[in-house]
Amino acid sequence: MSDPLVLIPARMAATRLPDKPLADIHGAPMIVHVWRRAMEAGLGPVVVATDSPAIVAAMEDAGGRAVLTRADHPSGSDRIHEAMELVDPEGAHDVIVNVQGDLPTIDPRAIAAAALPLSDPAVDIATIAATITREAERTDPNVVKIVASPISDGRLRALYFTRATAPWGEGPLFHHIGLYAYRRRALSRFVTLPPSPLETREKLEQLRALEAGMRIDVTLVEDVPLGVDTPHDLDRAREILAARKA
Repeated sequence: MSDPLVLIPARMAATRLPDKPLADIHGAPMIVHVWRRAMEAGLGPVVVATDSPAIVAAMEDAGGRAVLTRADHPSGSDRIHEAMELVDPEGAHDVIVNVQGDLPTIDPRAIAAAALPLSDPAVDIATIAATITREAERTDPNVVKIVASPISDGRLRALYFTRATAPWGEGPLFHHIGLYAYRRRALSRFVTLPPSPLETREKLEQLRALEAGMRIDVTLVEDVPLGVDTPHDLDRAREILAARKA
């Protein structure tokens, strides 16, 4: 792989936690903490892709970079594709890593792990997952599971993504973590595809890629990072980061 480009989509439209990217965590906006974790991963340059001038200003105040993208993108994938063209119009980066903007406590090693499967030229998209250890998560439709075939120690080939409890029978279940690394050409193809039947049924965008014949491989990581969606999640993120500083 050439030097990857890391993009973090962020917008201000959250309803459960208004102005979520700018929520304060120990004196810095949440989006700045996500940018710091991505920088610590050491993959390559990190840029926030947003529709908000306030987020651009917050990133610049922190010494980071952000680009303004259109406000009408239907998904984060579409937003990072526009940002990719803005940041790297010459195509110097052939790997694009998409880190969600609500993961301020994510382990930088997990971000780096997402790109590892792209060392195999047969892989179009790479992502991460963790083994489910809590019984309640096995049947929770909000926990997306990966049905996958083992390739090697700590690596899987994704066959399907589902909200159901799958696969059947004895063995581990895997909790998908929505952090992706794309080959540039795969991302460009993906955003041109219409929503697929299974994507629409399961409400899982990654099924569009599988239905189009694209290969997705998975690196297993130790833990599922905390996604901040509510005030309670924000309090937990503050506690986690405070404990790391202690």
